[in-house]
Amino acid sequence: MAKRGARNNSKSGNRGSAGLNKKRGEEFLIKNANRHEVKLTGSGLQYEIIRKGNGKAPDINSKVKIDQRALSIEGTVLDDTYKSGRQDILSVEEAIPGYAEALMLMNEGARYKFVVPHHLAWGKKGSANGKIGPYATLIFDVALHKVF
Repeated sequence: MAKRGARNNSKSGNRGSAGLNKKRGEEFLIKNANRHEVKLTGSGLQYEIIRKGNGKAPDINSKVKIDQRALSIEGTVLDDTYKSGRQDILSVEEAIPGYAEALMLMNEGARYKFVVPHHLAWGKKGSANGKIGPYATLIFDVALHKVF
């Protein structure tokens, strides 16, 4: 889900209009940032520590084994490995910028909730498969199991 991949160059297939997604995303980020448990990075990534880990931390060249739940800010589930029972293995450097940054904040055994603004996700084009619209802000619940 969080792999960078090609961005969608067509207007068809994107979920939501660019203007509406951008406005809703900005409103969501402002509201979420005011929650006391939310931390903010310099890039604009928001995160909440659900469970601290004490294992190895990934770097940009690492591969990681994770569980994740990816959601739109409206609550639509885009991917859920917790439910499917299949953990993902992915390369940190191939992830969208906000997801890569988020993974490198974690240690093995940790579980974090991330809010990734559109400029750290698929941006103004949305995802190539059309599941994620233009200017979409996304929520990820990630458990980091293993760093390779």
